[in-house]
Amino acid sequence: METIILASSSPRRAEYFKLLGLPFVCVPSLADETIAAHMDGKAAAEELAVRKITSVLARYESDTADTEKPLWICGADTVIEFEGKLYGKPLDRPDAQRMLKTLQGKTHHVISAVALYSARSGITDSRPVSSLVTFAPLTEGEIRWYLESGEWQDAAGAYKIQGLASCFISGIQGSYSSVVGLPLREFYVMLRDNGYPYGS
Repeated sequence: METIILASSSPRRAEYFKLLGLPFVCVPSLADETIAAHMDGKAAAEELAVRKITSVLARYESDTADTEKPLWICGADTVIEFEGKLYGKPLDRPDAQRMLKTLQGKTHHVISAVALYSARSGITDSRPVSSLVTFAPLTEGEIRWYLESGEWQDAAGAYKIQGLASCFISGIQGSYSSVVGLPLREFYVMLRDNGYPYGS
């Protein structure tokens, strides 16, 4: 199989690539992850996923050395949408605390988008997936305990569902892998639809 550039430093997404048995190389994106206030969750997640591909592709295209250009690049990103507002990665611990206090005891949307670039077609295909996640009510002590774990860092909405935050999740409707950060069903279909030799 052909190597895919994973435009991410996320260990969660790398683990999914390993699970799928895909040959890949992680090349972290340098893309701006600022979310425009007017965007809805699906548009924002897609925009961020595509930006990651664009950032990595630009680095290869500007390389003056005889570097082999990638045939495939995958980008993915996740945002939280709650009561009309978008929540990305917290800036610091107080910001993470604010997010957790906002989300506790309520249901919110988790939108992950995956994008795939094919050098052969020159097309970037992107698909967003929305799931519902319900937090149990949290005490101040539980929020403090979670913040002290450090798990909130580099996580949309200040939590990682595959870690300690699973203790606080009372329900999920939709794709668990999407909430983790890479919607596997959609990614599999995307590979197939764009001519990547996988699953047949």
